Amino acid sequence: MAALEINKVCKDFGSEQVLKDVSLAIDSGEFLILVGPSGCGKSTLMNAIAGLEPVTSGEICIAGEDVTWQTPAERDIAMVFQSYALYPSMTVRQNISFGLEMRKVPKAERDAAVERVADLLQMSHLLERKPSQLSGGQRQRVAMGRALAREPKVYLFDEPLSNLDAKLRVDMRTEIKKLHQRLGTTIVYVTHDQIEAMTLADCIAVMRDGRILQLGSPDEVYNDPVDLFVAGFMGSPSMNFLTATLEEDAGQYRLRVETPQEEPLWLPWPRERETPAMGEWLGQSVILGLRPEHFAEDDARLGEHAEGVAFTPQISVVEPTGADILLKLKLGEGEATARVGPKCRVMAGERLVLRVDMGRAVLFDPETERRLA
Repeated sequence: MAALEINKVCKDFGSEQVLKDVSLAIDSGEFLILVGPSGCGKSTLMNAIAGLEPVTSGEICIAGEDVTWQTPAERDIAMVFQSYALYPSMTVRQNISFGLEMRKVPKAERDAAVERVADLLQMSHLLERKPSQLSGGQRQRVAMGRALAREPKVYLFDEPLSNLDAKLRVDMRTEIKKLHQRLGTTIVYVTHDQIEAMTLADCIAVMRDGRILQLGSPDEVYNDPVDLFVAGFMGSPSMNFLTATLEEDAGQYRLRVETPQEEPLWLPWPRERETPAMGEWLGQSVILGLRPEHFAEDDARLGEHAEGVAFTPQISVVEPTGADILLKLKLGEGEATARVGPKCRVMAGERLVLRVDMGRAVLFDPETERRLA
């Protein structure tokens, strides 16, 4: 039985349709992340699941029960908000136990629940403090603790880390991951941060304009995107998109990518990844998608055994990040980004021999933006 099932949900605000036939299902214990740009409908969908926003049509089921028209209190969910939503006059202990108190849970059970989540989130020493005496990360832990004090069917997280600074956001992301691994709870999590989505999720729903474009594992949405938008949205830096012409040579497909003031770059398409649709595109322009890590420094020691097609582009910008180096190079009609190791010593304006791994490249239709291969 699915922990959460959404069937053809639509939501209209006046004449504007914000959710358009959204359908998905997740099993008990799964961590689903709704990700997409601002205005894509992910927070509206979250509010519909929570019962904070009535749907125009469609059905929402939690643990096999139709909750479409139930109030939030009747749905057996717990929600963690972006703004923490703590009561300033209450201590941490009171904030965590307040929801249980409203549900008439006996005091002994409330106290046990508070101690349990305080120990779980390592904040037992904060129980007698008030929110004004806490840091942003500590307040977010209290908000999480308030949700965890109960044992609902589904936890809902609405951009819970967006108000935190970069380091604290990474730390809290790790805490949430550990928490999910320890408890095995069902979580639906909204974020606009695709790095957050990749690191936390069991399943990612990429949304755009009120629709789910792709639903799959982090590996699927990253390495097998269904269209140009998903490919460009997932990943940091984002995928490189190059205009190429599909041609055939000795029975094998290859792509011609124009390079500035030089011979074209010829990239053979792997035979095992050929599709019937590719034959219809011979002689036509397609969009070639290559991730920054699909480029690698050429290792002369490997010689003819080195994988990938070698070429020698001019490097326009060098961006060290510590763990690796991002290189901007002129390719096709614009620039591409390559990710190389931290020991690379190339300077802006110099040339560097790089190899292109076509085993993970993707092709898109420039008109419909759908995946071709």
